[in-house]
This record gives sequence, structure tokens and C-alpha cells, in this order.
Amino acid sequence: MATETPLLDLQQSGTATEAAPQSVQTTTYTSDNIKILEGLEAVRLRPAMYIGSTGEQGLHHLVYEVVDNSVDEALAGHATRIDVTIHVDNSVTVVDDGRGIPVDMKTLPDGSKMAAVEVVLTKLHAGGKFDASSYKVSGGLHGVGVSCVNALSEEFDVEIWRDGHTYQQNYSKGDPLEAVREVGVSKKRGTKVHFLPDRSIFTVHEYNYDTLANRLRQLAFLNKGIEITLTDERSIDAKGEAKHNDFKYNGGIAEFIKHLNKGKAVLHEKPIYMEAERGQLVMEIALQYNDAYSETVFSFANNINTVDGGTHLSGFRTSLTRTINAAGQSMGLFKDLKESLSGDDVREGLVAVVSVKLPQPQFEGQTKGKLNSDISGQVQSFVNERLGVFFEQNPQVAKKIINKAIDAARAREAARKARDLTRRKGALDGGGLPGKLADCSERQPDRCELYLVEGESAGGTAKQGRDRRFQAILPLKGKILNVEKARYDKMLGHEEIRAMITALGTGIGKDDFDLAKLRYGKLILMTDADVDGSHIRTLLLTFFFRHMGELIKRGHVYIAQPPLFKIKKGKREEYIKDEREFVKVMVKRASDGMIVRYGESAATLEGAELTKFMGHLNEYLGFYDKADKRFRNDAVTTMFAEIFANEGKEPARRADFETPDKLNQMQAKLKAMAHDAKFKAVGEPVLDEEHQTWSLSYSDSQGAPRQIDFTMASAPEMRQMLGKYAQIREQLQPPFYVSYADKTAKQDADDAEEAAETEVAADATAPGTVAEVKGKQRNNRASQDPVQRNSARELFDYVIEQGKKEYQVQRYKGLGEMTAEQLWETTMDPARRTLVIVKLEDIAATEEIFTTLMGEDVEARRKFIEENALDVKNLDI
Repeated sequence: MATETPLLDLQQSGTATEAAPQSVQTTTYTSDNIKILEGLEAVRLRPAMYIGSTGEQGLHHLVYEVVDNSVDEALAGHATRIDVTIHVDNSVTVVDDGRGIPVDMKTLPDGSKMAAVEVVLTKLHAGGKFDASSYKVSGGLHGVGVSCVNALSEEFDVEIWRDGHTYQQNYSKGDPLEAVREVGVSKKRGTKVHFLPDRSIFTVHEYNYDTLANRLRQLAFLNKGIEITLTDERSIDAKGEAKHNDFKYNGGIAEFIKHLNKGKAVLHEKPIYMEAERGQLVMEIALQYNDAYSETVFSFANNINTVDGGTHLSGFRTSLTRTINAAGQSMGLFKDLKESLSGDDVREGLVAVVSVKLPQPQFEGQTKGKLNSDISGQVQSFVNERLGVFFEQNPQVAKKIINKAIDAARAREAARKARDLTRRKGALDGGGLPGKLADCSERQPDRCELYLVEGESAGGTAKQGRDRRFQAILPLKGKILNVEKARYDKMLGHEEIRAMITALGTGIGKDDFDLAKLRYGKLILMTDADVDGSHIRTLLLTFFFRHMGELIKRGHVYIAQPPLFKIKKGKREEYIKDEREFVKVMVKRASDGMIVRYGESAATLEGAELTKFMGHLNEYLGFYDKADKRFRNDAVTTMFAEIFANEGKEPARRADFETPDKLNQMQAKLKAMAHDAKFKAVGEPVLDEEHQTWSLSYSDSQGAPRQIDFTMASAPEMRQMLGKYAQIREQLQPPFYVSYADKTAKQDADDAEEAAETEVAADATAPGTVAEVKGKQRNNRASQDPVQRNSARELFDYVIEQGKKEYQVQRYKGLGEMTAEQLWETTMDPARRTLVIVKLEDIAATEEIFTTLMGEDVEARRKFIEENALDVKNLDI
């Protein structure tokens, strides 16, 4: 979700004013101006050069670099399992069961010695991928991957299990905090990497679960038998279990094809699978046709998703067209065709995966979006041979595929005629625009916005509230056609869809769609916040995903975010965008005149100090709930916070639990907990030989055995909770007593201001006015006995309730509930609105969800509803 800055003032015209001439400064350019960047300094100075960007793409690329190293271990035959965990602070842990990074000393070119793991993590162009005897095939080739992750992380911790021992080393921003050390013994083997991306470098700090799941699922499909897991500790269900997925596919990319075609009607039951080795080149291709009209093709080189294609993909496409044309000619199926089948014809309804593995591949850039290695001819001959043989041996399957392509060719002319109805007469005139479109006056597309509004009534309000210079409005009547189940010509005959296509100006279809002709830089879906609004938004997204996917891929599609709450008092109204802001507003309102006394000393909190404390308390309770889902024992969670809280006010580091002094303290603290009746300990603290730390077993609230150990104590959610607890520990002393102060002059002024807004009165403090009544209420509250609350959570809930008093709180649902001015202020004004950009993160998952929700398979849809029913929020009944 991104809040936007205002557009440029569209009334400005003419050329920019020339800058005043500046005096020329004489500067020297000597050897002192030449800077040599040492070690990982270059990565931190120019991160985008190494990981693509400092935005969302680069953030996720860090995970890919670490995971790819583990996959390379699997490709070499030394690993079978990779576990990826996203923690609550958006740090990530990757664990594999490979050989473990070497820890022995390596002699550097200058004669000095350094542990091999430190060389790998701190030296650019260092790694095992340059030695063909270690890795025949790998995704990481430049030796800059994991060292870049280290350089761009606030925290980077590596743990290695090798030769019966456990080794650890901690880094910060690429610099080692200590030497590699042996910390214990272990029968395991492998490598564990934990890193927290540097928030001063990245503009985006939260990982997208679906983006990572997409990549990890692909890796599991591409490498038969490898098990990859993804766990998201930020999302905990009612059972205390984190969101989790296991990816393991013994059938490889053939299973990938079945996954992509799940819920669709396929032309042939089994995917066509081809695999071969030509020298050092390994080629693997699977394909299957369905009865839909879109094409879904994934290409990979050494497990890297080459999103921009390359020689392997072009070779496959060329050969597919040639082979199907040849088979159709030999079968005599082209008698009525005037010309051969085109590439678009033979790829209609195609789902395919093209994967190649080769030594020393050549990519475009470090992010490896396109394969440049010259293997197109080898892929072509491979597909010609194998697919040709398959068609000869399976003529019925071949006939179905070729007939579908013939139908696609015949449909081209009919579709072209239907598309003509959606074309505009000219580039800038309005002759062909739909009549109900309220267009904008601006003609520069990147400054223009088109709102697709649910309903004629809301559309009328939006037309009145918009800025007509750059905002266009297209009201949509009712629910548009579900294009997932409609034929192409029927879709183009639908009035609302035709109006959208015409308004956008891009045309539609593979032959006619031209993104350069797009008339609006932003396409904004604005629907009600109810079930019907959600349905209409889903229908619109289905249309854009299936027939104008480029609009989504290029970041042109947005969803408007009307405010979630409206609070009203008298004639004053305020709109609040989300739950977090709602809590903040309620706390601020309740704190006016409130005094909270806490602890035996009856110390007080009031005014700005109380508001700040309540904000910290809200955050602490959130972290507390996450921690409690792991402890499953409220008394243990509270005791843990009290005993292990950091002395400072920052979250604890893993190192805080590792020094000898800290280990001794941990043992003593666990012993104290063991002898506390509330803890329900099982036995005494036990030494963990792997880390030389202490652990203690206890019973949770259900009587099940659980354990506090180094891993749990140093987990990100625990560290966050301890840090937040340290900030407010002095105030967390029940019981709490809440009372109100007497009216002040400032409150009298506030009352008068509110009275002026709610009624016309010569004297705002006269008897019977709002200010006078409010003053009496506040004085009455001040004279009441203090209210006692026995826990921090009870205090927080009480304050929220006090904030709601005297206000009507309404959860906002319909656009029609707002006036034109309110709609502009809350939802359409670029300076204040919030828009959610629609992104295509996981094509496979997106295909599946649209097929399930909008397709013909009723049983799949019923199963989806049953599985997700308990997670539904804000359901209208």
C-alpha cells in the first residue's frame, strides 16, 4: 500500500524558468579525488548494481541469493531439505542440510589467513562456484551473492554444523563482530543463515509471503525430490501455528504443469514431457494444453526464473510453431486454411515450462532476467525431434492440439471485427469514447487517472468531486461479465467491457493491444467496501488479468481505499483509514483530561506522556500476543518478559544470550523460573551442548510439554517484545487507577471551538450550548471515584472505550454514504488518499485462485470456501 504525493500543478504551462547563472568555481581534480572502495563498501554504496534495486525486488533478491546457495548444494547431491523462515521483524532464516560452509583457514593472496566462511561472506567474487569439481551447475556464478546479503544486512548470523562441531559468527553491515568460533558439538550438518536487511538502505522492509512462496515452489518443481519449506511467523492462527507451506515434487516440472492447470479442462490428460542431455547442456521441457485462450510459459536457466526469456525460450517457441505446422500438414488438417498457423495460434491455451541447466551461463546483469547463452539451435532440434516423435505416436492428442490452433486461427478474423467496435476514431478526439465517460482535460497519459466506479449513483458523486483536469470517471452499471467462463466474442459484445476497452484506448487481443496507446497512467478501481463491491472488484481484476495482463505487470492498476471508519459527534465528522489509526485517535481523545496512577507509589501519567505510553503499550501487547502463541502459557510469557528484558530500550540481540556472563545469567534466571509455582517447570535447567546454552522444560496452559531455550529466547518476536517491555517496564505496575482532572482554560477553548462548528451561538459557553454541556460532563467525570483496572490490557481496553464515548462510530461500507466533497477529501485527493497497487507476484498462485473462484469447477470453489470460512472478516449476512 502506498500513499501518494500530489500530482504536479496541471495549470502550469510554458517552459521552465531558466536558472540564474552561477559563478564558475575553480576546482582541482587530483589523485586525492580518486576513491578506492575496499571490501563490501562498494555494495553498500551502490546496492542496486548488485541486487537490482533497493525496493521490493531487491529485498526479496536477498533471500533468493541465500536459498540459491542451498539449492546448489542439493544440485551437487549434498542436500535434501531447505527451510526458510520469515520472522516477525522481517528478518529471514535459511537452513539446509548440506556439507556446511568450510571453516578451515585459507591463505589469501597477500599471505594473511582467514577462515573460509569469512572469505565467502566478506570477499566479492569468492565462492565455490568457480571450481567445476565442487559444482558442475549452479545459479550463483559471480561469487557476489551471499557476500552482498551480508553487506546489506544490519544483522547477519551464520551457524555451521560440520565434522561433529557447531561454529558461529556474527556480522553487522558486512563487518565481522568476532572471529569464527566453535560453540559446541552436534551430529547435524549444514548451514544456517539469519539476516535482517538494513532498513537504512532498503525503501521496502516487509517481505511478501506469496512472492517468496512462488520462488520456492518453482525451485521445488525444478529440482525433483528436494523438500523446501516456508514458514511465516508474522501470521499465527488461532492454534498458535505459523503460516506454513511444504514444497516437494518427485514428478518435477510435469507436476508443475499439473499445478498450473489445476481446475482447468485440459485437452490431453498427461503433460508432454521431454528431457535430454546434449554434452554439458541439460534440457527439460513439459507442456499441456487447456481449453482456455491464454498462454502461460515459464522459462528457467540453472533454476533462475528468466522472466525476460532468452535463447532457450525463443528456441522452444520457434520449434513448437514449426513442429505443429509440419504435423498438421502431414495429417491433412490445413485444407481450409489460407495460411500457416502463427506462433500466437499454436500457443493459445498452452501451459509450458522450459528448464535448462548449463555450465557458465551468460545472463543479462546480476539479476539474471534473460539468458544470452547461444543454445537456441540445440533447443530447437531437441523439441523438433521429441515433439515430432510424440505426435507420431499419439495422433489423437496431436489432432486435438492442432485443431485448437486451427480454431484460434479462424477466430482471429472474427475477433478482429469484434475488436473494431472498441477502437476509437482518432488518437485525441472523443468520437469513439463511451457516452457515460466523464473524461479529463489533460492529454499526457502519465498525468491522467481513470476511476472505474461501482454504480451510476456513486459515479455521479465521483464526477462532482473529482479534479476534472486529470481525473476521468467511468461508472459501471451492475456486475460485468465473468470473462473466466465467457467466449471471446461474447466478452467483446458486453457493453460495460466494451466501454472500458474503448476508454483505455489500448485495444485488446494479441494483435491489437498496444500499451503505448494507453490514455491513463493510473487505472483505479473504486467499489463499495461490502460483498457486492468485492465481487465487482474481483470481476474487474479477472478481466484485466486474463485480457490486459500488461496493465497489471506495468503497475497501472490500483484499488482505491476508502476510509474504514467514520466517527461523528454532532455535526463534526472524521474519517479514519484503518484499525491502527482508529486506536491512535481513540487514545488521543480519551487521554484529554485523563490521569492514570500506577503502582504502589501512585505515580501518574497524563497528557502527552499518557498518549505516548498508550502507543507503546499497544505495540507491546501486539508483540506479547505473538510471543504468547509460542509459549502458550500467559504466566510464562509475562515472567519471561520481566526476567529477560534488555537493560537498554532496544530489542535484544542474539549476542545478548551468548556471552559467558549472559549464559550464567540465563541459567540463574531459568533456575528462578523453575522454582516458581506459576511456571510449572519440569525438572531443572539442562545444558544444550550444541550452543552451550541452557534450556528449561515447562507445561503450557493445555498441559503439553514445551521448552524455553536459546532458540526461543533469541527469536525476533521475543526480542521485539523484550525491547518494547523495556521501554515501559516502569509503568507496567498494576493496579491502575483512572480519573479525570478539572476543566482547564485550554479545554474551555476547545469546547468553544467545537461549539462553533456544531451550532451558531453568540456565546459559546452560554447555558445549554454544546460547550457548556461538555464542560459539565467533564467536571462530572472529574468528581467521580477513580476506576481501577488490574492489568495493562484491561487499562488499554478501558481507555479505548472512553475514547469512543460521545461519538457515533460507524464502519464505512458504501461510496454513496459520502458527499462529493467527502469523497474527494478521503479517497480521490492525491495529497491525502491511499491507493493499493495491484501486482502480479505469483503467476502460478494467481492462475489457481482465479480458476478456482471464477471458473467452472464448483467443487473446487466449495472446498476453498470451507477451508477459508473461519478467516473471513467483515462478512455481510
